[in-house]
Amino acid sequence: MDHATVIEFLGQVPLLQRLSTSSLKKIAEVVQFKHYDCGDYVVREGEIGDGIYFIWEGEAEVSGPVHAEEGNHPELQLKQYDYFGFGTITSVHQVNVISSSKLTCLVLPHQHGTLLQPKSIWNADETLQTCSMVENILHLEPIEVDIFRGFTLPDAPKFAQVFGGQFIGQALAAACKTVDCFKLVHSLHGCFLRAGDLSLPIIYQVHRARDGNSFATRRVDSTQQGNVMFTLLASFQKEEAGFEHQEVEMPQVPAPEMLLSLEELRERRLTDPRLPM
Repeated sequence: MDHATVIEFLGQVPLLQRLSTSSLKKIAEVVQFKHYDCGDYVVREGEIGDGIYFIWEGEAEVSGPVHAEEGNHPELQLKQYDYFGFGTITSVHQVNVISSSKLTCLVLPHQHGTLLQPKSIWNADETLQTCSMVENILHLEPIEVDIFRGFTLPDAPKFAQVFGGQFIGQALAAACKTVDCFKLVHSLHGCFLRAGDLSLPIIYQVHRARDGNSFATRRVDSTQQGNVMFTLLASFQKEEAGFEHQEVEMPQVPAPEMLLSLEELRERRLTDPRLPM
């Protein structure tokens, strides 16, 4: 499978949307594809399993322990981007997971479970405790696919309302988490609709307006108590070679101090009618 496709898929998994791009690249290098037919057991109750399972394609069903009381079997349907399992080899599954269709999972082995630890949104070598306040503000809590929650930090500078730059930064961070890491933002437009409340969390809903091979467009609605406070429209483009629209070297021209001043040009025009207005 294409490495870039795997990275793009991992970016859609809610559990992983808090990680940096470099962390997703590392996970993409170590995950393993596993395939199951309809009715196969993916994991059994009491087993350790192979690690963290991310559903790539198909569906699976979670069934309760066989010793559970009749009529009290918890069941849950799992679909694409859902995940289950443990990052340590010491934990055992308390339920059965059975494929309800042809199923493909990406499995992150136990020995690589530390890659799931949240790092700075921009720098994978820093943690929330060591990164700057600006980067800390940009850390968003993934709620569901394309839905994030942000906060105004208690020790952040206080204004009468949520600072506009915070809306822009957090909304753009949310949009970036839904676009594959090979596309970079190159333009954005923001519209402030209402004043934000410092004491309330902000929900960022990302709408995937377009996904192309080279371009992607995202609209982000920032809401508090069901009201849209700010809307962002951002365009992303994959880095690629293009035409040069500027000469490599600047042309040879006189230095600014060697040119005539406006007053000198006016005087010269009195005696030289060839000079244009």
